[in-house]
Amino acid sequence: MEKQMSYFQKHPDITKSCFRNLMSNGQFKKASIHASMFEARVTGSPHVQLEVWSAPGQERPTFEHAIKQEFKSIENGYSFGPSWTTHWVRATLQIPSDFAGKEVRLLFNPECESMVWSADGEPLQGLTGGNGDPKRHEFILAGRAGSNEAKRVLYLEVACNGMFGLGDYLIGPPDPDRYFTLKPVELVVKRPKACALYHDLVVLRQIIDDGLSEESPRWWQALSAADKVMTAYDPTDVSTLDACLEITGEFFKAKTGNAAHQVYAIGNCHIDTAWLWPYDETKRKIARSWSTQLGLLEKYPDYMFAASQAQQFEWLKELYPGLFARVKEQIKQGRFIPIGGTWVEMDCNIPSGESFVRQFLLGQKFFEENFGERCKVFWLPDTFGYSSQLPQIVRLAGAEYFFTQKLSWNNINKFPHTTFRWVGLDGSDVLCHMCPAETYTAEAKADQLISSVKKHKDIGYTNESLYLYGYGDGGGGPTEDMLERMDRMKDVDALPKVKHAHPNDYYDHVKKNSKDLVAWNGELYFELHRGTYTSQAKTKKQNRQSEYLLRDVEMLSAIARSLGKDLVYPSAEVTRLWKLVCLNQFHDVIPGSSIEVVYKDSDKIYADVLESARSMKENAVVALFGDSGMCAAEEATGMLVFNSTSWPRTDVIAVPGMGQHLGTQQVRKQDQAALMVAAAVPSGGVQIVSPSNDADAVPVSAYHDSNGLVVLENLYVTAKFNSNGHLTSFVDRRTERELVPQGQAGNVMRLHDDVPIFWDAWDIEINHLHRFFVMNASNVTIVDEGPLLASISIEMSVGKNSRMRQFVSLSAVSPRLEFDCDVDWHESHKCLKAAFTWDIRSDNATYETQYGVVQRPTHRNTTWDMAKFEVCAHKFGDLSEFGYGVALLNDSKYGYAALGNTMTITLLRSPKSPDANCDMGHQSFRYAVYPHQGSFNESRVVQEAYQFNVPLVQLPVDMSVAATCEFRGSSFFALSDAPNVVLDAVKAAEDGSQDVIVRLYEAYGGRSKAVLTTKLTFGGVAKTNILEEQMEKLELMTAAGKGQHVVVDLRPFEVVTLRFRA
Repeated sequence: MEKQMSYFQKHPDITKSCFRNLMSNGQFKKASIHASMFEARVTGSPHVQLEVWSAPGQERPTFEHAIKQEFKSIENGYSFGPSWTTHWVRATLQIPSDFAGKEVRLLFNPECESMVWSADGEPLQGLTGGNGDPKRHEFILAGRAGSNEAKRVLYLEVACNGMFGLGDYLIGPPDPDRYFTLKPVELVVKRPKACALYHDLVVLRQIIDDGLSEESPRWWQALSAADKVMTAYDPTDVSTLDACLEITGEFFKAKTGNAAHQVYAIGNCHIDTAWLWPYDETKRKIARSWSTQLGLLEKYPDYMFAASQAQQFEWLKELYPGLFARVKEQIKQGRFIPIGGTWVEMDCNIPSGESFVRQFLLGQKFFEENFGERCKVFWLPDTFGYSSQLPQIVRLAGAEYFFTQKLSWNNINKFPHTTFRWVGLDGSDVLCHMCPAETYTAEAKADQLISSVKKHKDIGYTNESLYLYGYGDGGGGPTEDMLERMDRMKDVDALPKVKHAHPNDYYDHVKKNSKDLVAWNGELYFELHRGTYTSQAKTKKQNRQSEYLLRDVEMLSAIARSLGKDLVYPSAEVTRLWKLVCLNQFHDVIPGSSIEVVYKDSDKIYADVLESARSMKENAVVALFGDSGMCAAEEATGMLVFNSTSWPRTDVIAVPGMGQHLGTQQVRKQDQAALMVAAAVPSGGVQIVSPSNDADAVPVSAYHDSNGLVVLENLYVTAKFNSNGHLTSFVDRRTERELVPQGQAGNVMRLHDDVPIFWDAWDIEINHLHRFFVMNASNVTIVDEGPLLASISIEMSVGKNSRMRQFVSLSAVSPRLEFDCDVDWHESHKCLKAAFTWDIRSDNATYETQYGVVQRPTHRNTTWDMAKFEVCAHKFGDLSEFGYGVALLNDSKYGYAALGNTMTITLLRSPKSPDANCDMGHQSFRYAVYPHQGSFNESRVVQEAYQFNVPLVQLPVDMSVAATCEFRGSSFFALSDAPNVVLDAVKAAEDGSQDVIVRLYEAYGGRSKAVLTTKLTFGGVAKTNILEEQMEKLELMTAAGKGQHVVVDLRPFEVVTLRFRA
């Protein structure tokens, strides 16, 4: 009979559809490749016997505890639950004698996550339940079974949560009452040839369906191979597998050319340290994921796996020491790769510059102490924007490369580069790569590899790219199937060349061989997830409080120790607290994009941090000044104050509990605190304050004018509010300049509709800008009338269910107008902003970032300008023209916007997923407006914002004793000849020596020759990196009666770390 001709080229779509059926595990399963996958399978007694013990509540007991409990017998179909509970299954397994000589696998699918443990307590492998991807149901029980196998006992720790938590949809709030059904537990033998053919066919299908187009000859060759396999394969005759494998083998024999694109592949599992699950579940995800990858490293000799975040390694070390030892061994072999250099993969918008430093200091120190190496690559694939100071900090942390890919998510403009030099604020640069496959959780697919070529925007400069693959976010990592496909695709015509490699190898190669890479200057602004500047307000506030409280602790403790006071520097506790602060800066925690239970955990962490830090601060203050007449406020006759900033300052301070009988000029009505003027407190130094001292302050007043407006007025400014609570006039009395345009106002509360496209807690979309209502006050009254502080109260309803009360105040010693807000917030998909319109003309506004400032447009000329309709700022945003400007300061807010001459600060949001109760309830925060003569670069905005966040340290004292304080009027550290330089940190050296570390930065964008003077005594000084290693020795000079000083040259926005040798 004449052979029938194939007409697949005439009907390719039909051939493709039939090929999909061959691969299907559904309707046509019995006719598909899946019909041949298993040689044998058994379930039930005597081969599989199951028992369970369920832990009470949401406890996560240890193996040692669990195996001592009373287990009960269960069968297939058992229901595990409810949500977040843990169940330990004891599986007694008998391999049948006819499985002898075969690889035997356990199939266990509880529809949720689980961990396989040996009978002697070794964590062996993680499993992921469910029927869709990601899934991992198989555990190799015996590599080659014997003919008379003894019974084996395994324990399976079942966690009642999915890989991505428990929401009804990806980011939905967790269902608190979900149950999971145990699918039939089986012992199986898979057919190796069928498995090999399956992997070949998957690659062919990826090439046909999504990889190449019909214009490619290789596409037709792939389709032809698929057609031939369909003709040769008989699901009832396993002998046909050989012919099929010959067909696919012939296709894969065709190799790629020498000039083909080179992909450097690295497995990873990107475990979010918390997100749709709490920290405690992450600890188990780490063990499940990494134990699985250790098994794959043993099975696949070319495979390499990378993991970031020192915190996760530390958890593994503490909770799973045996598993940690196995990881360390693979790290020595160069197969398991610690990467990133930071404590966690942190958010890069909210944390302070010093927090950035601590992320690297803690991370690099851990990697070096435990693995003998530092990380060269800053690894941050999934963070929501990247500060322009990161290149400098990365370099100062001993790294030189940067990896991310998140800008591929931009929803307005496509980022134009893949491999480039990223240049930071100070001119430092790092080699940056954003994988062109545009994912950090690739699935070893042919089409993704092809995208690595097609989407590479700098392929003219460098013909290489990184490819990160493996299930991630919820952990897991690469699977056997992925590694099988990677092996097939490493050198195949029409695909790029692929090799498993250490990321360092990729970057080192590009550094050495690439030509004329382009540069990108400044921040890598992410055009999405702008709501993360605001969501979870309490978390952001506690972070800011923790950062500055720890700053005071370290400074005061370091000074006390250097002076020989009775204080042991609390190094271990300070390190513990910084680890906790850095933990909560993870890129799904501090941005506000996690589930509710994560914030219950973070609140407990912050409570711990703040309580401990306050205690350490008090100990340091007592050690320093305890012999200066310290007493209770009710018994005090004065106050000792310490100024931790690097410039002299005069503030009105409030002292609860101090009575008016001491001659106090004013008691604040809001809280009955005594007010007094702390005048000319020296930089980094001490002053004694008398309750009756007004320091010649011209009194401030509050009154109603003839137009019925409420007026706050001092020597510097006059502020007028109408009955709606709006600031209708703000006059600088020094220049007689009106700052509010006619018919405009400030402190205008705008309640916006806030319904994003999908990412609820993450996103504020551009369409919210024109969808708002102005909230007006119901009551505006005068509260304090001077002479040291004048204030008014503004009360208003906000939306349908919320209320706000503001205390607006003006002191006698500053032009800063402060707004102290309490909100009872109960809205849904609304966003509250405060808007200020100024008589200022500028095309750009200036916003504080870590260790510097960044300018952004106040117009929408281009789509790149338009995309920045909501931006991140730290302590201030400033709108200035030549000769004058106004800054909007804050104590815990990060979302700003400026359009024309109106600047807004975003106060609160009310998303409903993944936390259904995000920000509901009481919220308190402060902001202020600060008018200044001169443009921003000529102002003191940086200093004023610092003072707004860092109050004077106060100690009630007996004036008769305090008058003899040896430190009165003196500075422990002071900066001179450098109004643009900030002293940001004073701390003990990390190595346990008596050395003191001082960190400075240039804040305005100019050069400086700063003179740093200290009253402490040191043996020398050197400039170091942020790891506190010497870079350059400096001269420490001594002047009679003036202490020691060092001259430090700073370039614009440079961060300088000095090490003073004891």
